Amino acid sequence: MATLLYRLGRASYRRAWIVITAWALVVAGVLGGGLALGGQFDETFTIPGTESQDALDTLDALFPEVSGASAQAVVVAPEGERVDDPAVRDEIDLLIDRVSDVGQVTNVLGPFDEFAGDQVSDDGTVAIVQVQLDGAATDITEESLAALTASGDGLDSRVEFAGQVFQDTTVGITPIEVLGVLFAGVVLVITFGSLRAAGMPLVSALVGVAIVMGAIIALTAVTPVSSSAPLLALMIGLAVGIDYALFILSRHRGQLARGEDPEESAAIAVGTAGSAVVFAGVTVIIALLGLLVVGIPFLSVMGVGAAVAVFIAIAAAVTLVPAMLGLAGAKLAPKEGSRAWKRAHPVASTRPTMGRRWVRGVMTRPIVTTVAVVAVLGTLSIPTFSLDLNLPDGGSEPAGSTQREAYDLIADAFGPGTAGPLLVTLDITQTVDVLEDLEAIRGELEQVEGVASVGQGIPSPGLETAILQVAPEFAPDAPETKQVVADIRAIADEIEDEYGTPLAVTGVTAVGIDISTRLTNALVPFALIVVGLSIVLLMAVFRSVLVPVKAALGFLLSVGTGMGVTVAVFQWGWGAELLHAEPGPILSFMPIILMAVLFGLAMDYEVFLVSGMREEFVRTGDPQRSIEDGFANGARVVTAAALIMVFVFAAFVPEGAGVIKPIALGLAVGIAVDAFVVRMTLGPALMTLFGRAGWWFPRSLDRALPDLDIEGEKLRHHREHVVWASGRQGVIVAEGLALEGVDAALDLHADAGARVHLAGPSALRRLAAATLAGHVEPAAGRALVAGAVLPSEAGRVARRVALVDVGGDRIAPAVTVGALVSERLALAAGRPRRARLTRDWLAELDAALRGLGEESAAARRALRAPSTPVAALDGRTRALLLAAVATIDRTPVIVLDHRDDALDAASSELVDALVVALAPRGTVRIWGRPEGEAAPRGAVVARLMPRRSDEAEASATEDSSTEASTAATGATPAATTAAGSRPEPVAPGTLPHSDRLASAAAPTAKDARS
Repeated sequence: MATLLYRLGRASYRRAWIVITAWALVVAGVLGGGLALGGQFDETFTIPGTESQDALDTLDALFPEVSGASAQAVVVAPEGERVDDPAVRDEIDLLIDRVSDVGQVTNVLGPFDEFAGDQVSDDGTVAIVQVQLDGAATDITEESLAALTASGDGLDSRVEFAGQVFQDTTVGITPIEVLGVLFAGVVLVITFGSLRAAGMPLVSALVGVAIVMGAIIALTAVTPVSSSAPLLALMIGLAVGIDYALFILSRHRGQLARGEDPEESAAIAVGTAGSAVVFAGVTVIIALLGLLVVGIPFLSVMGVGAAVAVFIAIAAAVTLVPAMLGLAGAKLAPKEGSRAWKRAHPVASTRPTMGRRWVRGVMTRPIVTTVAVVAVLGTLSIPTFSLDLNLPDGGSEPAGSTQREAYDLIADAFGPGTAGPLLVTLDITQTVDVLEDLEAIRGELEQVEGVASVGQGIPSPGLETAILQVAPEFAPDAPETKQVVADIRAIADEIEDEYGTPLAVTGVTAVGIDISTRLTNALVPFALIVVGLSIVLLMAVFRSVLVPVKAALGFLLSVGTGMGVTVAVFQWGWGAELLHAEPGPILSFMPIILMAVLFGLAMDYEVFLVSGMREEFVRTGDPQRSIEDGFANGARVVTAAALIMVFVFAAFVPEGAGVIKPIALGLAVGIAVDAFVVRMTLGPALMTLFGRAGWWFPRSLDRALPDLDIEGEKLRHHREHVVWASGRQGVIVAEGLALEGVDAALDLHADAGARVHLAGPSALRRLAAATLAGHVEPAAGRALVAGAVLPSEAGRVARRVALVDVGGDRIAPAVTVGALVSERLALAAGRPRRARLTRDWLAELDAALRGLGEESAAARRALRAPSTPVAALDGRTRALLLAAVATIDRTPVIVLDHRDDALDAASSELVDALVVALAPRGTVRIWGRPEGEAAPRGAVVARLMPRRSDEAEASATEDSSTEASTAATGATPAATTAAGSRPEPVAPGTLPHSDRLASAAAPTAKDARS
C-alpha cells in the first residue's frame, strides 16, 4: 500500500492543476446537485421488526386517518377565563375552522368533541385541538405549516403548536462552529509557522465537507434522512479532514528541512504518513459501517454519511494535498534556524523538546503514572453506569420555539405524559360488541400502574382495528414511562385471551423506547467487536501482543471517560447551564457513535506514536531509547491533531443542534483524554514497564497476520531498488534473486531480443520463471524486469511477462483449438476490437507459419479445424500453437518451458522462430531447458543447480572453468539449492480454460519443495 500511495502522491504532485480542477468540478457538481435535488430532512425515527413499528405499519394500511403526521394546537384561555367560556369556545371553533381549511389537513378533533377524551385541563384554562395531516412528516410543506401557525393569529387566546412536523430540521453553521475552525487554523499556524502550510489542511477538509454535505442533501430526495446525519458528517469530516492532511504535510515539511527534493518528499510523505492515514481512516469507516448491523434505518444513514465523509477526507489527503504541495514546490521548506528546521535536525538543537522532556518524566515514574491515570479516568467513567438512553422529544427543542412552548404547556396542565402519549392498537376483527369491549379494555389499561388517563377507543371505518390513546404519568423520556410500556405489553396476552383482541403499543414515545432498548442491548456486542478489531489490526501493524492489548484497554478508558462526562452534564445537569444544555436522558445513538468515531481516532494516535517507537526498536534494539525517540518524533503532530479535533468538536456543544450536542461533547472529551492522557502518558508508562516483552510476537501469529507496513518499510526498499535499477541497462537484470522456499538464487542479464537458456531441474525452472514474472515473491535479492523492479513492483512485472508451458501439460483435455484461440483473443481485446484483432492476428500467424515451411503444416491444418482438442495434437504442433497464443499479449518478456522430454531441440528452434516472427521486436525469450543440454549459439546462459556440500564444492575445480565460459556469454551462473537430493519436478496440473490459456500455472514454493 505504501508503494501504491507513493506513486499516487507523485502523480498528483506532477499533475497538480488537473487534480485540483477535478476536485473543484466534483465539489461544484455534488454540492450544486444536492442543493437542486435535495428534499426535506425527516425526524421520524423507525425501527423495523419491533412491535411499535409493526403496529404503525398496520395502522397505515388499515387506519390511515390516524397513521399519518399529526399536530396539536394548544389553546390557553386569557387571564381569568376558562376554555369552556362562550367567548373562548367561539375562538376555539374559529381556530378549528381555520385549521380545517389548511391544505393537507384531513381531520380536526376539538377538545369538546365526542371522541376527544380528556383534552381540557383540570383548571379549565388549557385545551388541546388534535390535528391529523395527510402523509408523513416529510410530506408536509412549509406553506401548510406556516398556515397552521398563522391560524391562531388575531385571537385573544394564546395558541401554540406541537408535533414532529414543527421540529426545526434546517442544517446551518453557527458562529461558534466557525470559531472552532478558526481555532484549528491557529493551531496549524503555530504548528507549521507558515500561513501557506496552515491553509492546506483547512482547504482539504472544507472541500471534503462540501462534497459530503451535497451528497447527503441530495439523498434526502430519495430516502428519509435525519437532520443529525449531515451535522455528524460535517463535524467528523472537518476534524479528520484537517488531521489527515496535517499528518502528511508535517512529514513533508520535515523532509524538506532535511534537504529532500520537493517532489520526492511529497511522494514519500503520502506513501508513509498516508499509509497511516488510510489505516486510521479505514478503521473509522469500518466502525461507522458497523452501525448497519444494528438494523435501525436512520442510524444506518448517519453511519454511512459519516463513513463517506471519512472516505472523502482520505481521498483528499492522498491526492488533493500532494497537488497543493506541487503548486507550492520548495516554498514550504522551513528556513534554516527556524523552529521547524530545528525539529528536523535535533542534533543541531541543544535543548530537548517539550515532548522529549514529558516522556522522560513519565518513564522515570511509570508505576505511579499508570496508577494515577487509571484511578482518575476510572473515577470519571463512573457516571457511565447511570446511562439512560432515549430519543429527543418536544422537551429537547430550543427554548422559545412553538413546539417547546406547547410541550411545556401540555406537561404543566395535563401532566408530562400527555405531551408524549402512547397509542394502543387493537385487532377488533373477532370482536362482537366493539364499543363495549373497547370500554372494558380501556378500564383494564387505566389499572396499569403509571397510567394517568386513557382516551376513548376509536375504531377504524372498516372495523378492522381500533386505537386507544394512553397518557402516562411521566415524561416521554422518563425511565418510568419505559416500565409503563413494558407493563401494558405484559397484560397483552390476558386481554387477547379475554376479549379476542391482540394488542400492541406504538406511537412516537413507544418507538423511541424500542430504539433505545435495541441500542442499549447493542452497546456491549458492538464494544467487543470494536475492541477485538482494534487488537487484531494493531497486531498486524506493530507485530506485538502487549501493545495492541494496551491500546484496546486505553480505548475503553477513553470511551468510559467521554460517556461519563456526557452523562454528568446532559443527564445529571452538572454544568449544563454553561453549555446551554437541557438535562435529561442521553441521545440513544450517542454511545455507539462515540465508540465508532473514537475508535478510529484513537488508533490514529496510537499508530503515529508507537510506529516511531517500533521503528527505533527495530533499528537499535534498545526498548527505553526507542520509547523516548519515537515519542519525541510524533508528539508534536499528535498534539496538534488532537487539539484541532477537540476545538472542532467542542464548537458544536454550546449552540449546536440538541441531538448533536452530547455526541460533540463526548467526542471532545474522549479525544482529549485519549490523546493526552492515554496515548501520551499511560502509553509510554506501560511501554516502559513492558521493556523488551512489549515487542514479543509469536511466530504463528506472525505467519497468520498480514504485514500492513504502516511505517513504509517496503516503500524504503522500493526506493532503494529504483535507485539500483536506474544504473542498470537491459530488459532483465537480476542480482542474487533468491527463490522462495529453496536455497537457490538467480543472477541474469539479458538485453532486448536476447534468448536466455535457463538450465536446471524442472521444479526450479518453474519457480525461477514464476519469480521473474512477479507471481512468487523472492526470498531476497532484486531484479529489473522490463522496466519494473522486483519485488516491490511485482504487479507491473506480472503484466509484462508471459508464462507458457509449450508442452501443453496443463491444458484441460476438453479444450479445443478454437476455444483456446478465441478465448485468448477475447481476453486481449475489448468487444469493439475483437473481430479486427482476430482477423489481423490470424493473418499474421498464417504468414509466420508459412515462413517456417512444411514443418509447420500440421499447425496450419489445426487452425483450420478449430474443434480439434489441443491435447490430441502432436508435441510440436501443440507447442507451436501455445507459443503463438502467448504472443497475443505482446509482452516484452516470454518464458517458454516444458517437461524435460516433451520437446526435442529441433522443435524448440522452430517454436523460437515462430515467437520471433510474431512477438514485438526486441522481445526477450527465456527457455527452460534440462541441465546438460547445450545452449544455442548466442544464447545467454543461466544455470539453476542444486548446491552441493562444501567438500564436493571444494573438490570440483572445474566449476571455475564453467563460470568463465558462461561469463563469456554474458550470464553469471547462480549458486542454487542446498545439499541433498535433487528436487522432483512439479506434478503437472490442469489449467481451467478461462485462465491464461497460453500460460503455465505459476508454481509456488510449496510446489518446488514437493
